[in-house]
Amino acid sequence: MKLRGSPLLMAWLGVLSCVQAEFFTSIGHMTDLIYAEKDLVQSLKEYILVEEAKLAKIKSWANKMEALTSKSAADPEGYLAHPVNAYKLVKRLNTDWPALEDLVLQDAAAGFVANFSVQRQFFPTDEDEMGAAKALMRLQDTYRLDPDTISRGELPGTKYEAVLSVDDCFGMGRSAYNEGDYYHTVLWMEQVLKQLDAGEEAATAKSQVLDYLSYAVFQLGDLHRALELTRRLLSLDPSHERAGGNLRYFERLLEEEREKTLSNQTEAELAALEGVYERPVDYLPEREVYESLCRGEGVKLTPRRQKRLFCRYHHGNGAPQLLIAPFKEEDEWDSPHIVRYYDVMSDEEIERIKEIAKPKLARATVRDPKTGVLTVASYRVSKSSWLEEDDDPVVARVNRRMQHITGLSVKTAELLQVANYGMGGQYEPHFDFSRRPFDSGLKTEGNRLATFLNYMSDVEAGGATVFPDLGAAIWPKKGTAVFWYNLLRSGEGDYRTRHAACPVLVGCKWVSNKWFHERGQEFLRPCGSTEVD
Repeated sequence: MKLRGSPLLMAWLGVLSCVQAEFFTSIGHMTDLIYAEKDLVQSLKEYILVEEAKLAKIKSWANKMEALTSKSAADPEGYLAHPVNAYKLVKRLNTDWPALEDLVLQDAAAGFVANFSVQRQFFPTDEDEMGAAKALMRLQDTYRLDPDTISRGELPGTKYEAVLSVDDCFGMGRSAYNEGDYYHTVLWMEQVLKQLDAGEEAATAKSQVLDYLSYAVFQLGDLHRALELTRRLLSLDPSHERAGGNLRYFERLLEEEREKTLSNQTEAELAALEGVYERPVDYLPEREVYESLCRGEGVKLTPRRQKRLFCRYHHGNGAPQLLIAPFKEEDEWDSPHIVRYYDVMSDEEIERIKEIAKPKLARATVRDPKTGVLTVASYRVSKSSWLEEDDDPVVARVNRRMQHITGLSVKTAELLQVANYGMGGQYEPHFDFSRRPFDSGLKTEGNRLATFLNYMSDVEAGGATVFPDLGAAIWPKKGTAVFWYNLLRSGEGDYRTRHAACPVLVGCKWVSNKWFHERGQEFLRPCGSTEVD
């Protein structure tokens, strides 16, 4: 079987030759993996056809020889008395059987293995699998989904069925365990036990699950349950060496614990004894507010505030280009003023920009607050690219449109940034304006005055832009754009504009944005008379 150089394979390899790993950070790039897998399936089916044809020949020969030898073995001398039979026996053993040996020894898998080897160098890595597992856990936490719901694939807005098997759930729990995340280890290992108890077949043994689970609950402070799970493990596998050592260790700790009075136990320990485990507190102080807004909860759009929000036609501060065809403008928030514009980009423009941006997508970075060096971060999961006007006329057209709408100059603005979010893609609360004195751009272009954010796709679930300090949530609508000022008229940062991109629960989120800088806007957005203007 020869290595097949299909157009699909060649096109896919052409795309991936420009792409780094970290597939999980961009759904756009993950779609390429679909075509890779389809090509592998086709290659595998071709291998199967060759093997089936080979086996068919061997089976036909075996049936033929079975019929012949049953007759010849019944009367060997009588059979060989016929000279033709004698000749054919010699010929079969000297020529035909060796030919069959050659057929059996033919390696029909060589072509498939060669094809597989070519594509394997572009496969997702262990980092991708870990990133994908963390993404599911992020969605689990943000949208308060239990493992059973995720395992059954019962997510809002989905149009395809998807379930997690016992082995899949075990993989989730093991990924969490390897990261020292015992909270999620427990949740997913308990789901594995639930599916095993329901009779689902799996390669994962219950003893493996209990091994991970017992140690995880011990790490969470639940000594009683760790002891009980370890005993269950030993009842299934009495020769389990590590479990035997753990059992003795847990029993000794439990004996020491009994000597303590109940009053010395903390509330967290008592909760652990009841099998209730709290999600660990992390580095983000507004985590609870941020995630509740992502779920559409806690939005502070009171009736009084809503009365101050209006819709209107926007003429771009008298821009001639918008006098005949103004844009529809809708207030999303009153203070700071956040507005949404409708029909900013056509479907054709969106598809063209995505087409240009996709080969350039790279893992989105953030500046290290201490060093100022660009680096990747777990709180920003997406890929982005920067488009120049020379890349395509559509980029220049979109830039001019944003200038007309805002009334600001694009001469000192940054390039058009296009971003595609990956599995559970997010960007946790941050400021768009710089608070770092070592930023070289501050001396020339000034700080980021304003943000113009284009939504280039609808998102079935999740993916909102939220402002935790305001209690505001803005949901993606394809073709629309939102705009706000990051700086007060005094040039001071407006700290109310701290915002975030919520994890994408279901869907593929594409956005593009333009950051307008201070320089060149002095007469377009004059300074205020006070520091808080």
